[in-house]
Amino acid sequence: MSEAMASEGRKAVATGAAETAYAGKTVHLIGVGGSGMRALAQMLLERGAKVIGSDSMPSAVLDDLAARGASVFVGQRGENLPAKTDLVVHSAAIHEANPELVAARQRRCEVLKYSQMLGRLMADRCGIAVAGTHGKSTTTAMVAYALTVSGRSPSFIVGATVSQLGGPSGVGTGPHFVAEACEFDRSFLNLSPTFAAILNIEEDHLDCYEDLPAIVEAFRAFAAGIPPHGVLVANGEDREVAAATGGAACEVQTFGLRPECLWSAGSLSADRGRYCFDVLFGGRAFCRMSLKLAGLHQVYNSLAAGALLHQAGLSGQEIADALSRFEGAHRRMTVKGQEAGVTVLDDYAHHPTEIQATLRAIKDRYTPARIWCVFQPHQHSRTRFLLRDFARSFSAADKVIVPDIYFVRDSEREKEYISSNDLVAQIRLNGGDAVYLSDFGAIVEHLKRDLRPGDLAVTMGAGNVWEVADEIVRWLAGHR
Repeated sequence: MSEAMASEGRKAVATGAAETAYAGKTVHLIGVGGSGMRALAQMLLERGAKVIGSDSMPSAVLDDLAARGASVFVGQRGENLPAKTDLVVHSAAIHEANPELVAARQRRCEVLKYSQMLGRLMADRCGIAVAGTHGKSTTTAMVAYALTVSGRSPSFIVGATVSQLGGPSGVGTGPHFVAEACEFDRSFLNLSPTFAAILNIEEDHLDCYEDLPAIVEAFRAFAAGIPPHGVLVANGEDREVAAATGGAACEVQTFGLRPECLWSAGSLSADRGRYCFDVLFGGRAFCRMSLKLAGLHQVYNSLAAGALLHQAGLSGQEIADALSRFEGAHRRMTVKGQEAGVTVLDDYAHHPTEIQATLRAIKDRYTPARIWCVFQPHQHSRTRFLLRDFARSFSAADKVIVPDIYFVRDSEREKEYISSNDLVAQIRLNGGDAVYLSDFGAIVEHLKRDLRPGDLAVTMGAGNVWEVADEIVRWLAGHR
């Protein structure tokens, strides 16, 4: 065990009372249906808090939270706040004019953003944070899963449901707190990790960043927040990551496929998209990895996870055993059904690089006759800023169907600048076969007419496009 981890472990024991700091407290969560917020709600419930939550629309997530003991409201009104409220936490998507947030401020309740609350919880433990434009949820889940199955009993919060972990969050008795570190609104600057990773840096969230240099600067501030006795695991093949980590006070360990990276992969081979490789640490054999997850991008994720787990005290064999059994996070190339010769998947990809990587992995893993991609753009601003990149990202898909853009966080005026028709036109200009169908019902009917044995249909996006996959699976099941 490193001195850094031993120090943090002693700190966790000394401040163990913080584990019960929320027992009996009433915490109101605005936007509780979001991926991070629902995980936070579960964590607070496990710590004995009385959790009240609200969201704008009903969902299975709200039903699940209610079954776990939370009081949940559909619709957001000031009167949803209990008379006695100890703390109010809101997601980054909540505007200042939200009636519950307005009521909380008027009552002078303590109000925190999600990331600020996450920072408080992490401060009690040895923090392990995973940052980057892509791969955060999967890599965070890898770390949490390996620590769990190796008996380290971590606390964790992942921005996706992980079946092997029983959900998106958990409270353990060990010294580690594992969490995603999201750069949106510079949220990750509220965290205090001892060990952290930066997986990659690209343009995204341009509704709150002026440009790529501003994003790099935010990551530089994140890296600067890691203490001198900590370790930062950084993508050694990413120029922007190098710019962000150059001045870090802590030790920086690089990972990547290039042999000059401290953590690298050797003897790389693939079987239907699933990779086996030697993990090399400083050029020497560390362990042999065999992944269940498809795609070359998962090699990078597992290298970063392995480096973090090494800092947390796991042996090479423990890391290899755990990550070789890891089955992934929800909505990451999730198989929804295989019926009547048609495979149906669902994926969270909502950025051009993620779309490209996922479609390549799908092609390698399933070798379908045709790939149908139903892509729901997420945010008008993201679609507008990255329009040409999006248009080029569907080259591995044979057919692309685009519904209306999922509206979140943007202003009403932003809708006037871009539409799904604009994206379809750009995909066609790049030689793709794309069509715009405004609603899910029309998309389902289109697929029912044209899907045939050997095809694969994948729904993609950060919104509710998974509903299309579910409907198609139900229809196919009726045609056995």
